[in-house]
Amino acid sequence: MTTESVQHSATPQHTATQHTAAHRPRRGARPAAPTGIVHIGLGNFFRAHLAWYTEHAPDRGDWGIAAFGGRGAGLARTLRAQDGLYTLVTRHPGGPVSETVASLSACHGGAEHARLLDLVADPRTRVVTLTVTEAGYRRGPGGGLDHTDPEVAADLAALGRSRRAPVTTVPARLVAGLAARHDAGSGACTVLSCDNLDGNGAVTRRVVREAAAAVDPGLASWIEDTVAFPSAMVDRITPRTGAGEIAKVLLPSGTADRAPVTTEPFSEWVLQDDFPAGRPRWEDAGARFVPDVTAHERRKLLMLNGAHSLLAYAAPLRGHTTVAEAVADPVVRGWTDGWWDAAQRHVPLAGADLARYRAELAARFANTGIRHRLAQIAADGSQKLPVRVLPVLRAERDAGRLGPAVTRPLAAWLLSLRGGPPDDPLGTDPLGTDPLGTDPLADDPLADDLAAAAAGAPADAARRVLRLLDPDLAGDEDVVTAVAAEAAALSAGG
Repeated sequence: MTTESVQHSATPQHTATQHTAAHRPRRGARPAAPTGIVHIGLGNFFRAHLAWYTEHAPDRGDWGIAAFGGRGAGLARTLRAQDGLYTLVTRHPGGPVSETVASLSACHGGAEHARLLDLVADPRTRVVTLTVTEAGYRRGPGGGLDHTDPEVAADLAALGRSRRAPVTTVPARLVAGLAARHDAGSGACTVLSCDNLDGNGAVTRRVVREAAAAVDPGLASWIEDTVAFPSAMVDRITPRTGAGEIAKVLLPSGTADRAPVTTEPFSEWVLQDDFPAGRPRWEDAGARFVPDVTAHERRKLLMLNGAHSLLAYAAPLRGHTTVAEAVADPVVRGWTDGWWDAAQRHVPLAGADLARYRAELAARFANTGIRHRLAQIAADGSQKLPVRVLPVLRAERDAGRLGPAVTRPLAAWLLSLRGGPPDDPLGTDPLGTDPLGTDPLADDPLADDLAAAAAGAPADAARRVLRLLDPDLAGDEDVVTAVAAEAAALSAGG
């Protein structure tokens, strides 16, 4: 990847002795670096992407990552026992290549809230990063913070009583951390989302500011003036790690790695360069810095993520369990090509760039070295489909094109909600870090509403389910009829 900008803010001077972790020995690996980044979301994608880019930055010795998990602490305990080290296994078509990643300086469970506040407040922390999935931002129908969410309401009430009160939702955790930074007088920092959302920087800024305003309007003003929220596009397919993978991987010390990560060779990261307190030299590891990431976000969300959602719901109807199996089926590959034909019409990039990206996607999806389970992709459909699929459906509808290519993802999702998922023969998550997602309603914030909406006559079910995604589409009889008709065709084997 080329570097479009190599300018970034000067890094404040500090020494490794400022953080006690800096000199901690780690058998077979470099010492832990002083913490410069605090990350929320200790999952596989973060460890295959942001942590990997930081590992390969030439100034990695100044930018250790203190990572926090979600509600569970199992993965954090496992990584802590390994001194934060883990193996990244890159699955090339010709065979795997392994490397040890040592960019994690500390690993914490989500409940270690006081530690999160202390680290965000520390002036040596200059970047706070997130990989919490679309659902983690707790947005309502209008895109802002969902104040009707009981957990959000409880967190805001708790912060109103004490800004150091334990909270669990991501917007509240960020507000609590930034409040601690404000109170400590630690100055500017950057909050960087690495989730698949259009304008993820603006999304993060909005939910954080709205949460802060509910706690303290003065804090919200300070955040607006002091904290940067750049947008970024992230891309690297990272399946869950299988039990067989874990059994084979060793750390440099010769002990078993209990938390390896598998990923694909391809990786892309495009960011706005807005880091007032400094950042690692990620561009030297392949990241690109551009003034506006919108077109790159749209390309990835619609073409890669949109196709993934299509495959996740439609391909199991033909007995497939992984992406590579699915696209080897000529029928499913035809569905995928139809989706790409429609999606790329609405990506504002040059035709040659889109053709190259589409060819890369086809090769990535067909990589049999990656066992990317469709059930993993299927989780949280109510959060993913509005940003991955609905923009294409709306644009094609406006252009007078409402064919099966753009209604199929929604129709297949409707069938998955009505009939339940096929069995997933690929086993359980050996790390116990999160559910496998074999049920498309598992952990979906709208699970109860979706289960009720999907029942009954197909056309009525289509209308009710669409209403939960977009009331305007639910009021469009042509869209409702087309989705219901495609669901019937898929049920009949079409």
